[in-house]
Amino acid sequence: MPAPKVLISDALSEAAIQIFRDRGIDVDFRPELGKDKEALAAVIGDYDGLAIRSATKVTPKILDQAARLRVVGRAGIGVDNVDVPAATAKGVIVMNTPFGNSITTAEHAIAMMFALARQIPQADASTQAGRWEKNRFMGVELTAKTLGVIGCGNIGAIVADRAIGLKLKVIAYDPFLSPERAREIGVEKVELDGLLARADIITLHVPMTDKTRNILSAEALARTKPGVRIVNCARGGLVDEAALRAALDSGHVAGAAFDVFVEEPAKENPLFGHPNVICTPHLGAATNEAQENVALQVAEQMADYLLSGAITNAINFPSISAEEAPRLRPYVSLADKLGSFLGQLTDAPIKGIRITYEGAVAGMNTRALTSAAVTGVLRPFLADINMVSAPAIARERGIVIDEVKREGGDGDYESVVRITVDAEDMPRDAAGTVFHDGKPRIIEIRSIDIDAAFAPHMLYVRNHDKPGFIGRFGSLLGEAGVNIATFTLGRETEGGNAIAFVAVDGPVGPDVLEKIAEIPQVKRVRAVSF
Repeated sequence: MPAPKVLISDALSEAAIQIFRDRGIDVDFRPELGKDKEALAAVIGDYDGLAIRSATKVTPKILDQAARLRVVGRAGIGVDNVDVPAATAKGVIVMNTPFGNSITTAEHAIAMMFALARQIPQADASTQAGRWEKNRFMGVELTAKTLGVIGCGNIGAIVADRAIGLKLKVIAYDPFLSPERAREIGVEKVELDGLLARADIITLHVPMTDKTRNILSAEALARTKPGVRIVNCARGGLVDEAALRAALDSGHVAGAAFDVFVEEPAKENPLFGHPNVICTPHLGAATNEAQENVALQVAEQMADYLLSGAITNAINFPSISAEEAPRLRPYVSLADKLGSFLGQLTDAPIKGIRITYEGAVAGMNTRALTSAAVTGVLRPFLADINMVSAPAIARERGIVIDEVKREGGDGDYESVVRITVDAEDMPRDAAGTVFHDGKPRIIEIRSIDIDAAFAPHMLYVRNHDKPGFIGRFGSLLGEAGVNIATFTLGRETEGGNAIAFVAVDGPVGPDVLEKIAEIPQVKRVRAVSF
């Protein structure tokens, strides 16, 4: 099997490039392609991985040409330059490095607070211009002030920690911050209105979403404490820039320090030119340490995925550790095949899919297994679906996905995966396990015990448990030149409902299926493939 190939189309350090080489991955370093979409589209089809920073734009056009591409790695936190939905539809994992520049960004926010409190940039410009305006630049102390942190995730928590060390009181608004976590990091959890009313300084550390866009709107700014100072080193658009300029002009807001803007590069902006505003050109991650950290991190993550299937910091797929990947792989195959089997039996619209994990498998990373199961179920209807796109497609179509975990298990198997497809005509279910040889097996269909391996070509037959079926069935296949590889039977009760699951050496044509369906004991026959 040839080694995976990675293209680096932005500036990454030599140490990051060497990580790929040391792991046995072929790597081409061509940073000039980051600004040449046509040239990138012409070569991307040769690569399994694409490592980028912010210059490269991964558009649907690029992805259309990326026949082999399995992963895009962004050295940095923002993936605004990657069309994530298009990548997801293609089954391309999109990774970022959310923690590689956390300290650097947090330190920049703290530096902006100091610069804002003591008017350092303005005082520097004045002094170097030969004006000694000591009385003009009267600052404020940070000690004992109240810092309001909007968004107390990784970076926000680091800012809070540094601020507490500087003797500020820290209050935080974050819907996802638990009371336990707030106590652990030493902050007071508050609602947004409480933060606006109490904070002397507000710093933002949230992603840009529909819910956070203009979180500091004109109305929110009007509810802030008079004389508040605002720092934004997170994302442009979190603050209504025009409304902030008006609040600065009126004196309600004492100052603002911004590293990010709605439009970047920011050549013009409502905040520019105000004497109490400090601006930097998106420098949050701009330190040598951070740039090296994210480059090394993305190289390690991509190499892990291409070589072992481990997934870390993916935007569009659950994480799978390097230790989990080998153990999960056979269960991913099992979930996919079970789902595919049920999907091939289902003609009516699907309302829901329930996956039940019993025994040891319930303690595994089941999100990846669920993605595989949903992929299998929907593949007969949507040929180009994949594990990355399946959950999103299911949501779009209103298909309810349920996971049930029963870690105890009460059967003969260490682990069982059970899938039920709720279609408009009737529910269908099947269960399977993985034996010690790592091969998935189907162990139950329609509550009937069975033990069969999956094969590329199989026949599924529901029949009455009456004499004569097996003989006539075998004769028809023999007459058609179809060789039986394995023949597995199961039944509810003697003379009752029964199932045959038969592996054959090649496809079975519709004419043969029609003859099988005419056997008196047969209720239904369906050719399935895996």
